[in-house]
Amino acid sequence: MPIATVNPATGETVRTFEPLGADGIEERVARADRTFRSYRATDFASRAALLASTADLLDKEREDIARTMTLEMGKTLASARAEAAKCAKAMRWYAANGERLLADEHPADADVQDSGAHRALVRYRPLGVVLAVMPWNFPLWQVVRFAAPALMAGNTGLLKHASNVPQTALYLGGLFHRAGFPEGCFQTLLIGSGAVESVLRDPRVAAATLTGSEGAGRSIASVAGDEIKPTVLELGGSDPFVVMPSAAGELDHAVATAVTARVQNNGQSCIAAKRFIVHEDVYDAFTQRFARAMEALVVGDPMEESTDVGPLSTEQGRADLEELVDDALARGAQALCGARRPEGRTAGWFYTPTVLAGVTPEMRIHREEAFGPVATVYRVRDLDAAVEVANDSPFGLSSNVWTRDEDEQRRFAADLAAGGVYFNGMTASHPAFPFGGVKRSGYGRELSGHGIRAFCNVTTLWYGR
Repeated sequence: MPIATVNPATGETVRTFEPLGADGIEERVARADRTFRSYRATDFASRAALLASTADLLDKEREDIARTMTLEMGKTLASARAEAAKCAKAMRWYAANGERLLADEHPADADVQDSGAHRALVRYRPLGVVLAVMPWNFPLWQVVRFAAPALMAGNTGLLKHASNVPQTALYLGGLFHRAGFPEGCFQTLLIGSGAVESVLRDPRVAAATLTGSEGAGRSIASVAGDEIKPTVLELGGSDPFVVMPSAAGELDHAVATAVTARVQNNGQSCIAAKRFIVHEDVYDAFTQRFARAMEALVVGDPMEESTDVGPLSTEQGRADLEELVDDALARGAQALCGARRPEGRTAGWFYTPTVLAGVTPEMRIHREEAFGPVATVYRVRDLDAAVEVANDSPFGLSSNVWTRDEDEQRRFAADLAAGGVYFNGMTASHPAFPFGGVKRSGYGRELSGHGIRAFCNVTTLWYGR
């Protein structure tokens, strides 16, 4: 795939970039390694001040970078602005909380004495250069949610971004340095996927993190495993959105949330709700309202403030989504709305918001992630069936459950196989809460204290008597 900005609303190639050669890669890896040796010794207060300055600079440049993101991958301009604001918020959160999250831990006195020590403690020390392989769908947020904690912990970073968001990648490569971070703390590598393995195998690179497809995760994990280097993987998701009868009194709110949860980022989000599992007592009422609301969404130019859903990021992405829908329809699913390209649009990679009912396990969409504005709805008879359908997926990123029954909440909290269970609301990442999944959604956690410790050397310091 060429490294290029291609406007998904028009299909026009706006700008192309030459990938870094071997000399350019070596220069940046060496710089990251050199910088780590000195940056690791800086104190938390200095790092916090640098992160806060970066947040301030990002706030000032929010409109420009939002337009760049919209141009490159098609998210609506409103959502791009919100993404930039969220990134600044995360930077400030880690600036305020990083030192506390990495404070020395002191074992109980009895355990210290039992070990024969005079004194003992646990300290979190940075690992070194961390390679981040990041996707296009949240081109700023996915990077910052790694970079902010990694830099606050004293690591340095190398970014291999998706090839269709090179201008956003270059912006990130300069942002931290312009805000005051030493040169080499965070750098962008404009390289294709074929060059990633050699960078990861470089002995100066200590660890890796990837957000992306299952295939990309397998590739990174296999190389890192061979090199015995730690990784964090956040892969695909096909999150369930369960609606139980006790939520009948707030069905309109549940429907509105369901629409947002499905079409956020034009439906191209790992944590978007994709499978809507509805109890038979409220199935008809929910599904009818949901389909009407999805059909009413405005599909159009993502630069226009009135647009609800922009284009898919790539032509191949739309083709993949169409294949899933066509397979389901051919096997007996019913389209309650959508299931087609919008009429009158001859350019750009648009697809209408779609709701499919009557989905069965034989259909590909039952197992595969639909990365676009396509929802599947399932009718279930009781709580046991809801849990069974929700867990009948190779993924386990997050989940959403609408119920006011506390016993049901306890059951879902105990039995759903997911990295998060969100009751009466929509899954959303926040810097204070750990984020990640189970099964084929990956392993490890980003954000919160878990995220900042992910790339630290957890060191036991033991002092004899």
